[in-house]
Amino acid sequence: MPPVTLTIGTVKGLFLATSDDSRSRWSIEGPLMKGWDIKDVAIDRRGPEPRLLAAVNSYVYGATVLASSDLGRTWESAGEPPRFAPDAQRKVNAIWKVTPAHAVHPGVLYAGVDEGGLFRSGDNGASWQEVTSLNDHPTRSGWCPGAGGLCLHTIIQSPSDPARLWIGISAVGVFRTDDAGETWKICNEGIRKMIDSQDHAGIGFCPHGLCLHPENSDILYRQDHAGLYRSLDAADSWEHIAGDIPTEFGFPIVADRATGAVFIVPLEKDEYRFTLDGKLRVYRSAKGDAQWEPLTNGLPQENAWETILRNAMDGDGLDRGGIYFGTTSGRVYASADAGESWSCLPAIFPRVQSVTAFAHL
Repeated sequence: MPPVTLTIGTVKGLFLATSDDSRSRWSIEGPLMKGWDIKDVAIDRRGPEPRLLAAVNSYVYGATVLASSDLGRTWESAGEPPRFAPDAQRKVNAIWKVTPAHAVHPGVLYAGVDEGGLFRSGDNGASWQEVTSLNDHPTRSGWCPGAGGLCLHTIIQSPSDPARLWIGISAVGVFRTDDAGETWKICNEGIRKMIDSQDHAGIGFCPHGLCLHPENSDILYRQDHAGLYRSLDAADSWEHIAGDIPTEFGFPIVADRATGAVFIVPLEKDEYRFTLDGKLRVYRSAKGDAQWEPLTNGLPQENAWETILRNAMDGDGLDRGGIYFGTTSGRVYASADAGESWSCLPAIFPRVQSVTAFAHL
């Protein structure tokens, strides 16, 4: 079995964790990009060699996108960073997400930013243009920020349709385009609303996490501020799938590419935002439905008041389902058996913002 690399994005830089073939022993490198706030790392496999892309932020230098051609050991600017026009009444406070487009568009990237914006690059990040059809959406006057700001934090490219994307904005909702960003459909039907808008009935929702079924891109899963949901029709509508989990509040949701199982980490309600009863529990739905089971083997079950952020969980897609997540206290946990058992990586990191797993295929 090939080894796995985790990129661990923190508020103080990036770390790399590389496993042996069993995914049971890990070596740690870093910090890289020391002092930078790393909110997301993506892997782009569309070229002859894999390329990593990082959404990085600094209160001194601003927000930008960096790229690595050597699996994260060295980084350089991808080009001019995403920026609103100088006369716009908006600014890029942070870059939250960077995502490669479909393989038929090898030079196209997307970036999601706070303050509520989507950008597109057609030249591998050398330059960026606003997606004005979304940024100036007719509902824009009703967009309200969540606790983390007005952040466009989720971008999902459909693997089966080059023209289809989903995006998530806190605390606005989920949108979908079926024509490569020319138009956008509001996709919040069936979700409990968080913020009432008298002028725009379709917004006022707060998606925390969003993911696709690994084999059927009409099926999506959604961890919302107000519950857990599944869509069977590409997000046209949503059904509640919380079942009997003890709390529906949380941030990450991951559909494992190997097993199809869905993983979440529930937190006590938004007033507190840490693990319920001080027990660190991952919940798994084997079929992506309302049947959830707690997974605790190897995870602390007392005095573990942890928080896991929306980008801080991922799967590697290898057999038996490698699943990984990081906490705001700086621990990173790994499972090589779809959550049946867990181990803690041999490091205490700064506050973990993102975890991305990729196999050396």
